[in-house]
Amino acid sequence: MIVVTGAAGFISSCLVSELNKQNENRIIVVDDFSKHEKDNNLQSKIFIEKVERDDFFDWFENNKLNVTFVFHLGARTDTTEQSVAIFDELNLNYSKKMWQVCTQYNIPLIYASSAATYGNGEFGYDDNHDVVNQLVPLNPYGESKNDFDKWVLQQKYSPPFWAGLKFFNVYGPNEYHKGRMASVIFHSFHQLINTRKIKLFKSHNPNYTDGGQMRDFIYVKDLINICLFLKQNQTQSGIYNVGTGKAETFLELALSTFDALGIEPNIDFVDTPIDIRDKYQYFTEANMQKLLSIGYPNKFFSLREGVNEYVKNYLTPSKYF
Repeated sequence: MIVVTGAAGFISSCLVSELNKQNENRIIVVDDFSKHEKDNNLQSKIFIEKVERDDFFDWFENNKLNVTFVFHLGARTDTTEQSVAIFDELNLNYSKKMWQVCTQYNIPLIYASSAATYGNGEFGYDDNHDVVNQLVPLNPYGESKNDFDKWVLQQKYSPPFWAGLKFFNVYGPNEYHKGRMASVIFHSFHQLINTRKIKLFKSHNPNYTDGGQMRDFIYVKDLINICLFLKQNQTQSGIYNVGTGKAETFLELALSTFDALGIEPNIDFVDTPIDIRDKYQYFTEANMQKLLSIGYPNKFFSLREGVNEYVKNYLTPSKYF
């Protein structure tokens, strides 16, 4: 059996869908299922059992001999949340316990880290273990992810294979429930449908023009391909970047959205909200050489390709993956 945590969420529900497409149906889905706005993400998916997040470790004790792999992708992902206690509970301590049971029972583990660990990028965006202790995340969410990475690298004992995945800016189907934390593409699409224009943040950094802020945007289908490649090729445990290796501007993102809908560009630039302005990343770009060095074979969607597929195949018809 394969365990997938955060299974009703954006990325994990896409993972479950792709596992089903590969005829893997012996899946245990773990989440806080009291949040019914995520229910549609698991409709039509095939799995054995739903397990509440708080009940998982009790369930595990009774089923551990049947678990063959764990994808621990569930986390509190709100970058505006300031409660360290919440992140300690859900992102740090829960993940430590998952690591410990996978180590004890010899179960391979893939877990979600984040590009938020890189902060302003003053130490670059290399998934080199030597820099993890130097990184300075910009918010408690990023700190919780980096704290777990640091803890992992200090452990004497580990699962037989493990990979911590530093997700960059992920977008794609099944993020309908995410509200403010949904991707800029998701918000741009709905702005465009409702107002025939897109709002982008002004730059408050003299090194970047309005709309010239750059991120490494990765389509969720590419991310899932990486997860499954690592599951099948358990050659080198470690922390891996999960991006495309190419930063693109928010202006290009907006223009791609207009193009996918066949609408003439009309962009308003608005002030970045005060509560995130001093913690805003102006540039991210994953160094993908570590993953490529172990033989990852797939070409990544370009931003324009990914936006086009997302808008036409999922957002416009309101479909799920």
